[in-house]
Amino acid sequence: MAAARSFRELKAYQAARDAARLVFDFSKHFPREEQYSLTDQIRRSSRAVKALLAEAWARRRYKAAFVNKIDEALGEAYETQSWLDDALDGQYFSTQEFENLDRRYDAIGGMLSRMIDRADDFCKYSPGTDYRSITCKDDEFLFTDY
Repeated sequence: MAAARSFRELKAYQAARDAARLVFDFSKHFPREEQYSLTDQIRRSSRAVKALLAEAWARRRYKAAFVNKIDEALGEAYETQSWLDDALDGQYFSTQEFENLDRRYDAIGGMLSRMIDRADDFCKYSPGTDYRSITCKDDEFLFTDY
C-alpha cells in the first residue's frame, strides 16, 4: 500500500468524515429545544475529529505537534460518544442507530490510538532535520496552480 499523500487518503479521516455525516443526518431529527445544546455540541465534536486529523497532517513535520493534534481528535471522538449517550437517553434515535454510530467511533478511536503509537511512520523527517537542505523529488512540486 502506498503512503498517503493527503489527509483525505487516511482511513481514519475517511471514517471520521462518514461518521460526522451520519451524526449530522441523525441530529436533523432532534427536538428543537436541543438545537443550541445537544445538536450543536454533537455536530461540533463529530466534525472536529476530521478537522483535527487534517490539522495533524499539516503539522507532521514535528512529531510532538502531530501527536498533540491526533490526541485532541481522540478526545473529540470520545466526546462525540458521550453526546451519543445523551441522545440515546433522550430517545432521539433507536438503540440500533446508537450502536452503529458508537461502533464507528470506537473504530475511529482505535485508528487514532494506532496513529499516536506509530507517529514516526506519519511524520516527515527526523527531529534533527535541517529543513533548508531538503530538495524535492521529480514528482513533487514546491508550488502548485491550485
